[in-house]
Amino acid sequence: MFDRKKIGERATLVYFSSTSDTDNREDNEFMELSIASGANLVGEINARFRYPNAKYLIGKGKIEELQASLIENKSDLIIFNTTLSPSQEKNLEKKLSCRVIDRTGLILDIFAQRARSFEGKLQVELAQLRHISTRLIRGWTHLERQKGGIGLRGPGETQLETDRRLINKRIKQLKARLDRVDKRRKMNRKNRSRAGIPTVAIVGYTNAGKSTLFNQLTGSSEFVKDQLFATLDPVMRRLDIKNAGPIILSDTVGFIRDLPHDLVAAFKATLQEAKEADLILHTIDASDPDRLERIGQVNRILGQLDASNVPQIRVYNKIDKNKVADIFEAPNNEHERSVWLSAKTGQGIEKLNSVLANFLKKNVILGEIKLHNNQGRQRAKLFQMGAVKTENIQEDGSWSLILEIKKEDIYSFLKKEGISKNNFSKI
Repeated sequence: MFDRKKIGERATLVYFSSTSDTDNREDNEFMELSIASGANLVGEINARFRYPNAKYLIGKGKIEELQASLIENKSDLIIFNTTLSPSQEKNLEKKLSCRVIDRTGLILDIFAQRARSFEGKLQVELAQLRHISTRLIRGWTHLERQKGGIGLRGPGETQLETDRRLINKRIKQLKARLDRVDKRRKMNRKNRSRAGIPTVAIVGYTNAGKSTLFNQLTGSSEFVKDQLFATLDPVMRRLDIKNAGPIILSDTVGFIRDLPHDLVAAFKATLQEAKEADLILHTIDASDPDRLERIGQVNRILGQLDASNVPQIRVYNKIDKNKVADIFEAPNNEHERSVWLSAKTGQGIEKLNSVLANFLKKNVILGEIKLHNNQGRQRAKLFQMGAVKTENIQEDGSWSLILEIKKEDIYSFLKKEGISKNNFSKI
């Protein structure tokens, strides 16, 4: 076995495809991911095969070409644009005497670099351990004797079992901690629901401009950079919408094609914000020629999170780019509820605020409720929900309250408190 280096920055990319067709846009995304990880790209190999090789994924000729490229470019890392099986990674590393990672490992590494919050770090570590647990055998020089046989039994096998046990123990610890974090999130969501403040989640494909839009709407200064997964940890801010009241705006992690299953599972608690939201702002890069495909990819992930039924407003961003000027002038025929804007320049932000206000108003009704003088607890609860606009005290001590409240909230309140629907009337 070779000595594994902790860091391998000089990387050779392998673009593997099982067909003769090439997709330059997907290749460009893979290159951007590699750059985002901090790799110094010194070489690339194109490998097109009708049938993948079970042992190495690529054929003997491409392995020889890759060996020559490694020597010429002094690479110490190979990155594949597809998913490798644990045995393929192990076989390639042994054959090439070089570190090998696949697309999943690359994305996990980027997430590990970008996680800043306590929760984000826990989620990334959990995803990494789940991924590593299937690849324990590779790169461990002290497991040379784990094959078994006369004089070779014991130590390696014991060490491998120990490593698995330690990893499984750590995974259980991380799950327990994340469960506690999830309970706090649920409590926060419950408190926001009690206060009657709607939540709006910004979601979209990575690098669509979500954080720039978030900053433009809230006046924040969250980190923004033109690269994939520039920000990872979710951020929430209160925002007052003219003629519609306050909302909680949430900026979530960006999605990507074939997002690793371990990451979707690990970040499910964080992405619950999208599922529990009253509205999703689906941010789309209007300059991306594959925007319709990206929309489908994001919606598929939302489906995995059981968030496909949450109402959406599609926000077509980056209209300041020249190549989308003609599209921007055309009617919004791609979706019945959409806004075209530039989060960078602010063009179209007023339109978005107007659409948000109209949406929020549709779910809010104005009405009057009459409460007896012995229903002080119910009166206090309506104030706690932030639903009371004005209050009149009658001569007998009863209350007449003018409410501005969501339909589902008022009818849920009446049912829960045992108050007759006749006590509430729309204005």
